[in-house]
Amino acid sequence: MTWDVLSIIGTIAFAISGAIVAMEEEYDILGVYILGIVTAFGGGAIRNLLIGVPVSALWEQGVLFQVALFAMTIVFLFPNRLLQHWEKWGNFTDAIGLSAFAIQGALYAVNMNHPISAVIVAAVLTGSGGGIVRDILAGRKPLVLRAEIYAFWAIIAGFLIGFKLVNDPFELYILFGFIVLLRVLSYTYKWRLPNRSFKPSSNNETISG
Repeated sequence: MTWDVLSIIGTIAFAISGAIVAMEEEYDILGVYILGIVTAFGGGAIRNLLIGVPVSALWEQGVLFQVALFAMTIVFLFPNRLLQHWEKWGNFTDAIGLSAFAIQGALYAVNMNHPISAVIVAAVLTGSGGGIVRDILAGRKPLVLRAEIYAFWAIIAGFLIGFKLVNDPFELYILFGFIVLLRVLSYTYKWRLPNRSFKPSSNNETISG
């Protein structure tokens, strides 16, 4: 039951996220649906490839595809005055998708008896893989690769679930809310991971021999 709820929450959140980004880039309705589907299911596809699950397993999620299509259609039909608030709520929706799918990915790997390293990778890829593909297709720098803290919260989810520090449904829902809160705090207060910039200096001198 926990798995199903998290899958639905993550699918809706990321489908909306992809659809909004597509509309910001002025894609047509087909582009909106494609980018929304890629965002909602791209992370799961990448995860499946790496942990040994057939990619075709995605097509068994007929209900989730219907949920994603319904969510994107509603967003596409939203009046512009309501979409104006996306900048305020967009990161929040993305935080919900990150948390839900990171936990779902970690549970997937645990159920397959994978080691802790695979559990963490599954959490990160499921939580952020779709967003990476979305940003690349939209011509944007992927959010997860910036200095802003994003995938780190998925790592925490994978760590806690992989070491079975969080097990029962109630604990998983608490973890879900905790990861969402951390993500919201990180973009609200602009928390950053250490980064280093390197730009080679141009050498205009001509060396003659």
